[in-house]
Amino acid sequence: MAATAPVSEPTSRISALADVLDDLAANFPNIAVLAPSVETIAYLDDAATRRARGDAASGPAVAFPATTEEVQEVVRAAARHGVTIVPRGAGTGLSGGASATAAQLVISTERLDRIVEVAPLDEVAVVEPGVLNAALNEHLAAWGLFYAPDPASYEISTIGGNVATNAGGLRCAKYGVTRESVLALDVVLADGELITVGHRSIKGVTGLDLVSLFVGSEGVLGIVVRVTVRLRPIPVARRTVSAFFDTTAAGASALSAITRSSVRPAVIEFLDGRTLANIDQHRGTDLRIRGGSLLLIELDGYGIDEQFTDLRDALEAVGGRVTQETDAAGQALWALRRGGRGFDERSWFAGGDIAVPKSRIPDVYAALPELEHRFGVEIGAVAHAGDGNLHPVITKPIPDGADPLVPPAELHEASDELARLALSLGGTVSGEHGIGTVKRELAALELSSRSREAQLAVKAAFDPFDVLNPGKAL
Repeated sequence: MAATAPVSEPTSRISALADVLDDLAANFPNIAVLAPSVETIAYLDDAATRRARGDAASGPAVAFPATTEEVQEVVRAAARHGVTIVPRGAGTGLSGGASATAAQLVISTERLDRIVEVAPLDEVAVVEPGVLNAALNEHLAAWGLFYAPDPASYEISTIGGNVATNAGGLRCAKYGVTRESVLALDVVLADGELITVGHRSIKGVTGLDLVSLFVGSEGVLGIVVRVTVRLRPIPVARRTVSAFFDTTAAGASALSAITRSSVRPAVIEFLDGRTLANIDQHRGTDLRIRGGSLLLIELDGYGIDEQFTDLRDALEAVGGRVTQETDAAGQALWALRRGGRGFDERSWFAGGDIAVPKSRIPDVYAALPELEHRFGVEIGAVAHAGDGNLHPVITKPIPDGADPLVPPAELHEASDELARLALSLGGTVSGEHGIGTVKRELAALELSSRSREAQLAVKAAFDPFDVLNPGKAL
């Protein structure tokens, strides 16, 4: 990954940014703005590119609008002076989509954090983009409702960021990804105009589906300032089920038994042997004693005892050691799934976000040993097994004297080969993290030239001067 520190920017661009800051200070002093400084270094990048930051001495300029109108004024000021904009949520993204340079203006949505409305009879809520995913569900509990998308970073990621990348998460096996829960959006375009796309109603087919276009667009088409989301009743019961298998291959093959059964779990997570060993090493647990791979499942809704019986029978028939976990044990296992993996500072690592048809998940795991041997790396992967989305982590020890910020070519060659494998199996190079800057070359493997031309034409229609998040996603 290339460092994102703001260096070698043309003087004219730096001067234009200074003009924007002067413009905002003179005409909109109520809008909080920070000039480039050591105080803004955290806004240089997101979680994907943070390690490549190096020893940056200064961060970018950052605006913190607190209302839709303030977002519009900041965008208009940037447009007047020809300064490009990087929209930013909480910075938890894993694709480099929020990385910025010294000549760009970051627009942070962290102060747009209001839950505007909850309408329980319509089962919708209207929120601003800076609302944390977890905070929304905490608020909704009083109405017996919840917002289904739950990325692993749900405690620290924002609804706006989830919309920008069409985030998935664990419950997508039953409830779908972010797109399935977004009904309407208010969006500030590159010229500062505010538009509303979509409908508050569940149904609505008037015009083209611009909501689906904006969801997952990574801030290159507009800045989302309000989101109307679909809510669901909190299930009457939830239950955690674990199924350990002797090997990674046995556990991956067992996934088809769930599909063939009549049970449709809310969550199906698969952790391979390397992942279990990693968690044990960093958390002091003993998961590997229980087996060589783990299927971690959540059932919910009515008839949960019957669901468990059918699921247990299906998984035991293919070699699973099935346990209905207590509430406490279940919560502990989910905490390990969400945050249990550790990263050794003495190793280089690269992540992945491939997705394949769920029937091909065993093929991916079967290919990992050969890739490890070919590239001299280790690969462990967790999977949102209900929809075929895998998150491999590729590691290689850092030799004495090597620069930890300069990973060897074989690390990224292995990552690229995994992406090619996913494509060969009918999948994609990014299931839910987005393309950003990190995966643009991989996206070129997936998109035809005609498809890319069409996407660039859409970008030009909304943002003809390439003001919003240039160089990302497309």
